[in-house]
Amino acid sequence: MSVRVALHHKTVYRYDRPASLSPQVIRLRPAPHCRTPVSAYSLKIEPAGYFINWQQDPQSNYVARVVFPERVRYLSVEVGLVAEMTIINPFDFFLEEYAEKFPFCYTAAQAKELAPYLTPEPAGPRLEEFLGSIDRSPQPSMDFLVELNRRLQKLIRYVIRFEPGIQTCEQTLTMASGSCRDSASLLVQILRHLGLAARFVSGYLIQLRPDVKPLDGPEGPGHDFTDLHAWTEVYLPGAGWVGLDPTSGLLAAEGHLPLAASPEPTSAAPVSGTVSECEVEFEHEMSVTRIHEDPRVTLPYTAAQWERIESLGHQVDADIRHDDIRLTMGGEPTFVSIDNMDGEEWNFTALSAEKRLLAERLIHRLRSRFASGALLHYGTGKWYPGEPLPRWALTCYWRKDGVPMWHDPTLLAAEDSQLPVEQAQCFAETLARRLEVDPEYVNAAFEDPVYYLQKERQLPINVDPVDNHLEDPVERERMRNVFQRGLNQPSGFVLPIQRSWGKNGPEWQTGLWMLRGQHLFLMPGDSPVGLRLPLPSLPWVAPSEAPQWMPVDPMVNGGRLAVPARISPADPILQRARQTERDRKPDAGESAPWVVRTALCVEVRQGRMHVFMPPLAGIEDYLDLLTAIEDTAAHLKVPVVIEGYSPPYDPRIQQIKVTPDPGVIEVNVHPAHDWSELVSNTTALYGEARLARLGTEKFMLDGRHSGTGGGNHLVLGAATPADSPFLRRPDLLRSLLGYWLRHPSLSYLFSGLFIGPTSQAPRVDETRQDSLYELEIAFNQIPNKGEGAVPPWLVDRIFRHILVDVTGNTHRAEFCIDKLYSPDSSTGRLGLVEMRGFEMPPHAQMSLTQQLLVRALIAWFWRQPFTGRPIAWGTQLHDRFMLPQYIWSDFSAVLEDLNRAGYPFEPDWFGTHFEFRYPVLGRVNYLGIELELRQATEPWYVLGEEPAIGATARYVDSSVERMQVLVKGLFGDRHVVMCNGRNVPLRATGTQGEWVAGVRYRAWQPPSCLHPTIPVHSPLVFDLIDTSLGRSMGGCTYHVAHPGGRNYETFPVNANEAECRRGARFLPFSSTTGLVSIPPVEENPLFPHTLDLRRPAAGTIGHATAPV
Repeated sequence: MSVRVALHHKTVYRYDRPASLSPQVIRLRPAPHCRTPVSAYSLKIEPAGYFINWQQDPQSNYVARVVFPERVRYLSVEVGLVAEMTIINPFDFFLEEYAEKFPFCYTAAQAKELAPYLTPEPAGPRLEEFLGSIDRSPQPSMDFLVELNRRLQKLIRYVIRFEPGIQTCEQTLTMASGSCRDSASLLVQILRHLGLAARFVSGYLIQLRPDVKPLDGPEGPGHDFTDLHAWTEVYLPGAGWVGLDPTSGLLAAEGHLPLAASPEPTSAAPVSGTVSECEVEFEHEMSVTRIHEDPRVTLPYTAAQWERIESLGHQVDADIRHDDIRLTMGGEPTFVSIDNMDGEEWNFTALSAEKRLLAERLIHRLRSRFASGALLHYGTGKWYPGEPLPRWALTCYWRKDGVPMWHDPTLLAAEDSQLPVEQAQCFAETLARRLEVDPEYVNAAFEDPVYYLQKERQLPINVDPVDNHLEDPVERERMRNVFQRGLNQPSGFVLPIQRSWGKNGPEWQTGLWMLRGQHLFLMPGDSPVGLRLPLPSLPWVAPSEAPQWMPVDPMVNGGRLAVPARISPADPILQRARQTERDRKPDAGESAPWVVRTALCVEVRQGRMHVFMPPLAGIEDYLDLLTAIEDTAAHLKVPVVIEGYSPPYDPRIQQIKVTPDPGVIEVNVHPAHDWSELVSNTTALYGEARLARLGTEKFMLDGRHSGTGGGNHLVLGAATPADSPFLRRPDLLRSLLGYWLRHPSLSYLFSGLFIGPTSQAPRVDETRQDSLYELEIAFNQIPNKGEGAVPPWLVDRIFRHILVDVTGNTHRAEFCIDKLYSPDSSTGRLGLVEMRGFEMPPHAQMSLTQQLLVRALIAWFWRQPFTGRPIAWGTQLHDRFMLPQYIWSDFSAVLEDLNRAGYPFEPDWFGTHFEFRYPVLGRVNYLGIELELRQATEPWYVLGEEPAIGATARYVDSSVERMQVLVKGLFGDRHVVMCNGRNVPLRATGTQGEWVAGVRYRAWQPPSCLHPTIPVHSPLVFDLIDTSLGRSMGGCTYHVAHPGGRNYETFPVNANEAECRRGARFLPFSSTTGLVSIPPVEENPLFPHTLDLRRPAAGTIGHATAPV
């Protein structure tokens, strides 16, 4: 969003005696070709008693000719202007085909018109030398000019020079320094000698302090700054005059406001004229002040606003503590690459090497930030159909009591480790001694030669196993790795181990793995050794005697965790005597329950030592084994990677997890217990992610701003499941559900682009028609506040089959209770409620304000449960509440409720959220009537099944979009608004003279969509029609794609380019001329607030009406 600034420039000439002035020519008004919008301008000249005439010089520059008939003691020229610092893309143009490559020649007509700008001054030796060093081989014209501009910026050191006049090219090149006007004049001459038309430009330069310092390159100005400046413009056929600033090495953009452009610098001077003989004192004063700033994601709040937000956060905290709610808040924010927004892994797919690398960098930064004694665990996550392997999961674990789980971070392997494969056997045997078990039970694990020899026999005769040309890239890489290492080399080493009860208490036990073959052969694959063990080949055990792991009930309070003992792995006493029974070979048909069936695995993979943890029943056993591994790593001075099974869930252990999801990296943040911790966690996470080159926003091809696309789910619970406010008071969840259904703004204001019944987080009333009816019945089963103890399973049993999406998926719901008290597993009984309807906000403070809103609602509902009945919105949900006007009106009612509850929320705090979710597309004003176009919400639907390559696919139909038309100053029925010749069904907003409607249109026409025969409706032409005249009084045009035909293939590189793409698609005029036939207003009883351009116009064949 743009920043409006006020520029003030004052120049004073003081004379030691009354002086006679010749006519003064003042060139301090923005030139006609100034692209930065200037909404106000003033010129004040003193002393009074002068005559002024405005005119345009031969170059069309605005010139004020001022005549003083009397002598004066001073001359004061004061300029004030207001400018909109709307981002301008200096590269937004096409070149004529013949001018795409340098060198090129102008046409005869152009050369004649540009003659004054093509005539160079004679070149001196220094300039000749510089011209001779320029590469004039054919090359893209813009690449050539950018490089020339950059080269001059590096060559000529910028100095502030107060002497009048301009240095010659020889002087500037000899001294390798000069002012901005010296560099600009030099570039003009260089371009002319190269056969390019160039002119000298003087103007204002405005530089604003950036909201966020860039990670790369110069930081920019430390404060807002303005000054008189000079630069060069070159004429390029197809583009016109293009500004080059050799002082900065950049192209001229929104900060360059030209005042005068001329073939010669002398005719571009800000003030010119003569004065009679006298002594002159010169005063100069310039400033720039921000007078209006639209809400924007890079600076969502002023310092004063954030101070009030912080104060309210602590007030809500005090109520949460006073009422003993015991609330904790975590989350699942998502991030994308800053440098590779076009990559498939940052748009569609879940896995890539780059994503893994960035995730590792992030998890290391988070470990250093939140818990120096934490364990870094490299595990596996979810495994989805169509993916060759389970997704990885990087987790940082630490103890809440502050005792380190891992003491020495240097013993965690870095990215660039290079260990020999043989080191794994030494590590496994040394670890066995540290655990006081016999190292002879360490088994070498080999790849299965039969499988790979069979694979080799199936290869064509003209390829070898290393360069095998298999179509499947995973299989191709797997075979290459195996044959490069050799089938006779072990892939890793396996130590059978389990925790059992011995004579002296818990102890580690091992045993012999009795297999049919002489060696331990792994299952084929490229997963860690621990996931490919031949466990089915171990001696048979009867199901009734098979070892069982009973997970610890998360509701149980385990007390304080013990500190594992640290022992040197040198020469401990081994348990050889107790191994005899475990090594006994079972008889035929005999069950063998004594065989150890879990194992710790060690392997060197990609140069790093990987230790695969076995499954363990309790956290105490896991910590003891982890301590032994660290002791071994310290003894051998070998850093390791801990992978395999993660620590068993225990509320005494905290964690942060980084996992891949399609298009994003997801971070499962540890819960915060109060507002201060929440602020610290969120701010730190955003900051560390950015330093790891992970961002929080994306831009669509057309420049629209969006979140990461992966959501920012809020996870609500308590320090332990037993303390969960939702298990202790199920009416709290009832209150949240009921209030969310009453206020659709809570579902849509903070959501992503993909909403609706088939989205990732549909509302309850978006799923089935009877869901609301069934939910009301469920509400009646929830005990009210103060009605006695409530069993923890009650809330899950009541809501489990209602809080689902249209397919019955319990996870894809706006309020997900999968981890509240699910009967499936112990990790489903954590007392957590996940709110999935939140998109990833680009700024940490925006995220915190969202979370504060939820905290305040919980504090309010805990004290005063919400008992209002849900409203059956019906089609209004996808009609009225798709429009920003009604969303904001509904959300304002939410804030009013909170204010009445004692929590003074301010609407301005959510202005940035509103502008981010519903950006303005453009505004025009005709006859005092303002017409504003704003992005609206459009539900996208998942289509039916279609055959795809080797699979069945269901596509999301994103071809339809919706915008809001807001009209202000419209009174009576004289004027109407038309869109593409159809009458827009405007509805009164409740504010006098203000009307609103939605326009639904087809933006794209992909192969798979609803109604594929309906064409694209772009451009959308809006007209303000005077019905008494039957003519358009003005209008605007909105294009879905670039109107000049620039079909972008890559995403915007930053927010500036994205803003330029958005701005280029809106034109402040329409294409309607002559008399206009005014059609009747189209009534749609099902969606009365929306003009759906996909429907036939009223009165045409096929026009549908609502059923009676």
